[in-house]
Amino acid sequence: MKLGVIGLGYVGLANALLLSQHEQVMAYDIVEEKINMLKNKISPLEDKEIHEFLERKDLNIEFTNKFEEAVKFADYLIIATPTDYDENKNYFNTSTVESVIEQALVIRNDTVFIIKSTVPVGFTLEMQEKFGTKNIIFSPEFLREGKALYDNLYPSRIVVGEDSTRGQEIADMFKENAKANDIKILLTNPTEAEAIKLFSNTYLALRVAYFNELDTYAEMRNLNSRQIIEGVGLDPRIGSHYNNPSFGYGGYCLPKDTKQLRANYEEVPSNIIGAIVDANTTRKDFIAEQIISKNPKIVGIYRLTMKANSDNFRYSSIQGVMKRIKAKGIEVVVYEPTLDEDTFYNSKVIKDFDNFKQISDVIVSNRLESVLKDVEDKVYTRDIFGTD
Repeated sequence: MKLGVIGLGYVGLANALLLSQHEQVMAYDIVEEKINMLKNKISPLEDKEIHEFLERKDLNIEFTNKFEEAVKFADYLIIATPTDYDENKNYFNTSTVESVIEQALVIRNDTVFIIKSTVPVGFTLEMQEKFGTKNIIFSPEFLREGKALYDNLYPSRIVVGEDSTRGQEIADMFKENAKANDIKILLTNPTEAEAIKLFSNTYLALRVAYFNELDTYAEMRNLNSRQIIEGVGLDPRIGSHYNNPSFGYGGYCLPKDTKQLRANYEEVPSNIIGAIVDANTTRKDFIAEQIISKNPKIVGIYRLTMKANSDNFRYSSIQGVMKRIKAKGIEVVVYEPTLDEDTFYNSKVIKDFDNFKQISDVIVSNRLESVLKDVEDKVYTRDIFGTD
């Protein structure tokens, strides 16, 4: 089968490499530098499996910055372009997805689109009506940044928003390129598939918010947060996963997906969904207050990323904490080796790690890494278990 992939972020690149094991793939991105890196087997993303796959010689994949070439090549066109959340409209900005569909149909009117970008509930049916074609399918992604290809090789489930022979063929294609056994396949209506994605991520956000609020309680009452979490997790109905306190949920997916789901609830009676969004704000307020109470002159932010071995800090919760501290007139400096700039939101970026550790009165780190052990007395973190 010939496949085109539009957009080579984590989702798009992971899908392109996964499917190129048994299918013919042409992967497109608008950024020429990214395409040149990939042609030279250099990954633009921090992902172990992506690095390894790019070194393989048995994959059937080409990279291009020519949109028309990718569209003409492909029988199926996977759309993995970014859909950021628009705070003013309370809606995902789906303009990139719509633009791909519109432009591709001009080039080839029989293209079948598989949308991997996260979209609002009801979007796929709207697009089918808008463009007058049933060849628009939504298939959600369930992956972690930094583990994107791994999560596609070992998926928890494969969901395709079309309950048909074609939907089964698409699901089988993803299954045949995966390494896991006994992968569950679910074929649904398109709108239900969209809801599965948003409700899944919102539940994960709920779990993060829950254990963060437990941690806040323990901090305020001078209790041992770890002991409480371990005791709660021994209940098999709850489990000991996804329970490490943090500065709040962040990253590219959870903040925007929870807000989109809340917007979709506009006329539906609810309490929990909105509370999840609000809880994340409250947690960042609390973390900032705890740091400010130490009366530091200079606060050092160690890494803007959400987790260890990541190069992504989009929507990271630590940025929200940072802004709250700065609002109190406290100087904030940043150590982030992936940044080339000298400042980040008007805060000085310190290139020398030893200098960073020396000048910072308090070092704020979402996750405690071994390089901070020698200044552990300066470090403020809520990392209890030392896991992502």
